[in-house]
Amino acid sequence: MKKSEIVVPVVEKEFSELSSAERELVDAARAIARDAYAPYSKFRVGAALRLKSGRIVTGSNQENAAYPSGLCAERTALFYAGAQYPDDPVVALVVTAMREDNQFAAVAAPCGGCRQVLLETADRHKHPYPVYLAGSNSVKIVADCRLLLPINFDASSL
Repeated sequence: MKKSEIVVPVVEKEFSELSSAERELVDAARAIARDAYAPYSKFRVGAALRLKSGRIVTGSNQENAAYPSGLCAERTALFYAGAQYPDDPVVALVVTAMREDNQFAAVAAPCGGCRQVLLETADRHKHPYPVYLAGSNSVKIVADCRLLLPINFDASSL
């Protein structure tokens, strides 16, 4: 038997330590989270991504009474960017979430389905990108989105 360990390096920064470009993305994710359609979970998620061109694309979770017909914020933003700007790779993604009491959650990490889409988006453009998990007081940063799904299924698996 061989045993191995998977370690995902995470850097944590206070908001004051972020660059202006990083703060701009966090602000965009927070703004779009406020308008998420989440009448069932009351957990409003916002995602903001920056494309190589400098464009910012946002998305929020969109719930539906007929589960699982809704869509997560990350996929809303990534699919929109892929459809509207197919040749413009993602260079950074921020995810944040608000609880029912309108306070930001300590951290909101992408679900498994979203992690798969993050991975495919990076592979599509051969351009990995950092993911910022913006909490109430700080941001956890994973330098390469592919690290969020370490044992993954990709095109080489087909």
